Amino acid sequence: MAYEIPVTQARAELADLINRVVYGGERVVVTRHGKPLVALVSAADLERLETAEHAVEGSVTTSVSTPPPGRPSAAGERGRFGIAAEHRAPGAGGGP
Repeated sequence: MAYEIPVTQARAELADLINRVVYGGERVVVTRHGKPLVALVSAADLERLETAEHAVEGSVTTSVSTPPPGRPSAAGERGRFGIAAEHRAPGAGGGP
């Protein structure tokens, strides 16, 4: 659980808050009107968050760009779902 503190109080206690985060391992949420505004986390926590974020982005990109084996391609889905519009190269005919 993170320690919450109003922004006005956080300004006055910034050095103490930094010490709580770095040496006490705490996470501090700075609020404005009772709503979370920013969070103070250690550099190590930030690195872990960014590493996890990149791992999730990579897995999402992989799963979107590579259909599972045996799964029909988008062209194979046309008959199943129909198609509202189709891109045709200029001069390919079929247009006005």
